[in-house]
Amino acid sequence: MVLQHAQQNAQTWLFEVAAPFWASQGVHADGMFVEAFSREGKPLDNIRRLMVQARQIYSFCEIGRLGWSGPWRETVARATDHLVNRGISSNGEFVHAFDASGVVADDRTDLYNQAFGLFALAHAAEALGRKDLFDLAERVLDRLEDRWSRLQGGYWEGDITPCPPFRQNPHMHLFEAGLAHYNFTGNPRWKEFATRIAVMFKGRFQESASGAVTEYFDENWKPLPPPEGLIVEPGHCLEWAWLFEVAFDPIRCTTTAEQLLGFARKWGICDQRNLAINQVSLSGEVIDGRARLWPQTERLKSAVARHRRTAMEADEQEIVAAYDGLTRYFDPNCPAIWYDKMDETGQPLDEPAPASSFYHIVCAISELLKA
Repeated sequence: MVLQHAQQNAQTWLFEVAAPFWASQGVHADGMFVEAFSREGKPLDNIRRLMVQARQIYSFCEIGRLGWSGPWRETVARATDHLVNRGISSNGEFVHAFDASGVVADDRTDLYNQAFGLFALAHAAEALGRKDLFDLAERVLDRLEDRWSRLQGGYWEGDITPCPPFRQNPHMHLFEAGLAHYNFTGNPRWKEFATRIAVMFKGRFQESASGAVTEYFDENWKPLPPPEGLIVEPGHCLEWAWLFEVAFDPIRCTTTAEQLLGFARKWGICDQRNLAINQVSLSGEVIDGRARLWPQTERLKSAVARHRRTAMEADEQEIVAAYDGLTRYFDPNCPAIWYDKMDETGQPLDEPAPASSFYHIVCAISELLKA
């Protein structure tokens, strides 16, 4: 498969298979998105997480930007109205989940939800031309800085996840949200917000000797003792690498991206299966050799970003290899949905298809189409 064929294949799947399915069967009558589908293509969502609603809002904004002629705008508008009207507590924070009727079922706070809520507001505001959503995002940021900010740097993780350990990953998604807001608005407040997280990444999250990003930290942002403190998820190395490739100057840092990419490609990709695996140690030993879908999308995004900079044939070949790995997760029996996990032998696990993966897939295909 050459690059142009991969691009054509990806656009056809997205525009003609996935987007029509998720804009129809994947949306409830109340405008909320389905949480997951069974392998037979039946909706599964007694609980609807806010994170999924936010990710799907982004997905359809991006599909619209790519030129899909379907009802992306109406889909985004209805879901955004629900997110704004029911998804934010009286304290000005995003809640965790809704029940099957769309009523808040879990109002606990979580840093992931704040990150993806902000991310969705940025994309919906830009796509729908709604300045009020940018204003709302600043009010959420006010609350985040007032209630969640830590003297040691970074943020508390909310009510759901006990701390310590503290994790870098929700901060990565805050970084992603900050980049989106700054790119759309030029607001210096978001530039400062994203810059702080970038500085924290280089000073706290990234392990200097290997170039990798580890996962778990104590209250002072020191890596936890082994074994937890040695865990590396190659997918997160690839995701951070992509973010540092596409970030605005001066925080764009190709040196950091190369360090992350170098570690992930050396230790985190199984050549026999052509898949990015779940976990390795800082020394490269495999901890979890299974392979979820989302690291394949980060492999693709980081490959596209590097190729954009280098124009090297090897990077083009890596784009095609990464896309080939990703498409192995698409279900041939129900092609609009996917498998979330593959075992160590490369066999997909018979589990529901989570809607949360669509955000990863759409972003990766968007990058691929711009390669």
